[in-house]
Amino acid sequence: MSSSSSSSSSSSSSSSSSLLSPLQLPMKPIPGDCGHTFFGPFRDRLAYFYHEGRDKFFENRIQKHKSTIIKTNMPPGPLIASCPRVVCLLDAVSFPVLFDTSKVEKRDVLDGTFLPSLAYTGGHRVCAYLDPSEPKHTSLKSFILSTLSSRHHKFIPLFQTGLSELFNELEAQISSKKEAYFNTLSDTMSFNYVFRLFCDKSPSETRIGFKGPKLVDKWLLFQLAPLGSLGLSPNLLCYFEDILLRTFTFPFFLVKSDYKKLYDVFYEFGSSVLDEAESKFGIERDEACHNLVFLAGFNAYGGMKVLFPGLIKWVALAGQKVHKKLADEIRTTVEVEGGVTLSALNKMVLTKSVVYEYLRIDPPVPFQYGKAKVDFVIQSHDAAFEIKKGEMIFGYQPFATKDPKVFENPEEFVGDRFVGEGEKLLKYVYWSNGRETEETSAGNKHCAGKDLVVLLCRVMVVELFLRYETFEVESGTFMFAPSVTFKSLTKVSSP
Repeated sequence: MSSSSSSSSSSSSSSSSSLLSPLQLPMKPIPGDCGHTFFGPFRDRLAYFYHEGRDKFFENRIQKHKSTIIKTNMPPGPLIASCPRVVCLLDAVSFPVLFDTSKVEKRDVLDGTFLPSLAYTGGHRVCAYLDPSEPKHTSLKSFILSTLSSRHHKFIPLFQTGLSELFNELEAQISSKKEAYFNTLSDTMSFNYVFRLFCDKSPSETRIGFKGPKLVDKWLLFQLAPLGSLGLSPNLLCYFEDILLRTFTFPFFLVKSDYKKLYDVFYEFGSSVLDEAESKFGIERDEACHNLVFLAGFNAYGGMKVLFPGLIKWVALAGQKVHKKLADEIRTTVEVEGGVTLSALNKMVLTKSVVYEYLRIDPPVPFQYGKAKVDFVIQSHDAAFEIKKGEMIFGYQPFATKDPKVFENPEEFVGDRFVGEGEKLLKYVYWSNGRETEETSAGNKHCAGKDLVVLLCRVMVVELFLRYETFEVESGTFMFAPSVTFKSLTKVSSP
């Protein structure tokens, strides 16, 4: 893993020009201190979760080493991950190498330096765990893309129905309790939307009833627990939490019955999706169903658990002036276009920009990993570094998409950042495991639901300001997601 390992004679005898970046930046050794094999990762994860916090952890090391490419350890470390050492990319220039599958392998790196037990996915390596070079990746991702494409006509109306139910409940809770916790309501809406989209039925009409979100939450938590924290202050409790979450992975048998319920209900009511997987893509029905559960539960619902609270948080923080501009654009366009259509949404330039700005400033999936397939040279803004084959590469996306050498006032939410000439900056928005300006395909690791995610965020903003003038929230963080509580909603006045 260390870049100090000996090179082959052919590598050492190569011309110096092969080790220079296109801009002829100076070659430097990658700085950083990973420490002792066991105690170094333990030291770093305590700093990461408790003593410094996530952003400060990276910020402090950038300042210490005067570099945005460094070496460090990433959680969970021993005993769960045998090799937590990574080359860390913390700028907009170096980060995109993680999308280049000719240089990096994406096999089993979804969760970083460890792979949860495959028992959580029925013994299958689902599409998200596969590198595009693996034969099954193309068939599985083609199946996923086809499934989404065949349901595109349901995307907007189905989501509007869910949002109407969510807003009604928000209003009722604020009326009775003076506040409403958004996350729980959003989770219910998200699970119902995903299930209806893939299974053409409300989950309440099936054997799981209203328990869907809790079943998936438990399944997700037991897989991802080694990467999480309750946000405790540095004290004895934090050491207890660290030992509990990051000494051993949680065994699957604790959620086996819950997962079986999810699998069975998707197997029964997702039959049309599974039929297509078998007949069109040659995927065995059992494997297709486990991939469908992962797509619906981990990728879609799990992503929405973070996505929608984050969107509400940042739109609320944008303030009433931005709210007024959004409301004017949205209502005018909807009136002219005759409804919330794809054509109408595409004409709302400020609404689009606000969504992209959220995905830039606070990407819902902040981490990307890949293992070097070959030796290659990577560059930051001011230096070049050699990556050795086999090294794990880690990118912390919020630092890449808040790179001050690319974005002006990067820490500030600027609603119209991507309007007009600002659209050129979209190539530096990386939330979907690829550039926003590039398309997903069966041959890359770009998020299969990339366009759907952006669409749903835009529809949520549109429906919000068709119904309300402005709103206020209180926000925090819990485990992996923003925590949002509505404190007020100002309804649109009747004409």
